[in-house]
Amino acid sequence: MQRNIRAKIVFTFVMVVCFSFAACSQQEKEKQSVNAVEGEQVREDNTSASGPDVTFTNENGDAVSLQSLKGKVVFINFWATWCPPCIHEMPSINKLKKDYEGNSNIIFLMVDVDGKMEKSKAFMKKNNYDLQVYIPKSSIPTEFLGRAIPTTVILDKEGQMISRIEGGRDYSSPEIAQALNELIESN
Repeated sequence: MQRNIRAKIVFTFVMVVCFSFAACSQQEKEKQSVNAVEGEQVREDNTSASGPDVTFTNENGDAVSLQSLKGKVVFINFWATWCPPCIHEMPSINKLKKDYEGNSNIIFLMVDVDGKMEKSKAFMKKNNYDLQVYIPKSSIPTEFLGRAIPTTVILDKEGQMISRIEGGRDYSSPEIAQALNELIESN
């Protein structure tokens, strides 16, 4: 059953990829921001048997680790305020999150890879988005954030990566909601 759900999710996201925008290039990202975490290199040494444990900080300064979110489906979007594809996909992510408002089985993490909390909060407020901003507190494994933003990572309830999507997308499609619903309803 889990394999069937994963196959559907992978198929859905592959279809979305076929009709999407190109991601911001690594060159542009490097011009704007050298690292996701000040002065740190992205490492792959923060993994465990149940997937990588990455920690983010919310606007209140509270740390949130992926290990603490086990039991929930996690939608992580790595973005920056200067990235056109990031900005373009933001309304559909906002709508998707609103569709799951009140559902405690899914969490949305909007991770500003530049680590500029105030600038990101101002961006969300200016555009009337109901998306809480996070910044990296630990290094981000390359299996999550490779060479492009935006990148979206979907984790199942066990903390396993189900999908990694590079480039801007329209997250308002019914297929995406169906795939997320199947993950939410799975054990």
